[in-house]
Formats: sequence, structure tokens, C-alpha cells
Amino acid sequence: MKKLLLIRHAKATHEPGYDDFERPLKPKGLRDAAMMAGRLLEHKIVPQILISSPALRTLATADVIAEHMSLAKPHEVKKIYDAEQDVLVDVINELDDRFDFIGLVGHNPAIAQVLYYLSGQPADVPPGAVGLLEFDIKSWNEVKENVGKLVFYDSPKDDA
Repeated sequence: MKKLLLIRHAKATHEPGYDDFERPLKPKGLRDAAMMAGRLLEHKIVPQILISSPALRTLATADVIAEHMSLAKPHEVKKIYDAEQDVLVDVINELDDRFDFIGLVGHNPAIAQVLYYLSGQPADVPPGAVGLLEFDIKSWNEVKENVGKLVFYDSPKDDA
């Protein structure tokens, strides 16, 4: 069995003066990422490794989660940034089979699209949301449409 934790980066700034790739998390985003890491820990949802888009907001989200879960530094995968659904599925198919539980930190709309594509379960995926998919497979290259089961979903309350 393989498990994939899809994570949308936490709330980032939209202020002028930042290139999209360099947009930092807002203070609320940093708090939400820490809160979501705590919720995941409460449910004993701890991936073996994290992979992340190299964009500042996704790496910052991944770093906060890794720190709270005592995980190694997240691995950067360039293809996750600005990926469309098919590219993100390709990234998942290429994951290392040594790992049975991987967390992937990325961007919308691809995270929401892949969540639906793999599980058939529609979900609103606001900043900081997480969805845990389980697959009854032996290799990541077997991941395809509707082979996953959404077994956990959570998101921070948008109180800003």
C-alpha cells in the first residue's frame, strides 16, 4: 500500500513587488502551516519524506511541516511548480518506491485537480489544506485515475 499526503501551500502574500515564484507566506500562512502539522500529528499522519515545489511559499510550508514532524529537509522538485494535473501525476508516478508514504507540497489548481482525479472525491482545497490518499498498489507508477481513496481531509479555518 502507498499513501500520498497532498498539501496545498499555506496562505501567501499577493502584495505587489513579488515575482510569483518568490511570494512569501503571510504570518497567517506560517501559523496555519504549523497548526495543520499539529493536526496531522494528532491523527498520526506523518509521511516518511516531503517533496515540494521550489517556490518560496511551498518550501516555507514544507519546512514548517518538516520541522514540526521532525522530518528531513524537503526535497525540491522543479516540475511541481506551475504543474498541470498530468505533470503532477507524472511526478507521483516517478516517486521512489522505497517510500510508502510521501507528502507532496504544491499549488492549486493542480493539487485540487489531482485529488479529484486520483480519488473521484471533489474537495475545495484552500491554502494550507491537506488530503491523504491511500492506494492499494505496490509501485508509485501504478497511480492513475480513480485508484486512490481519500481517507483524511482537513483545512485551516479562513478567519482572515
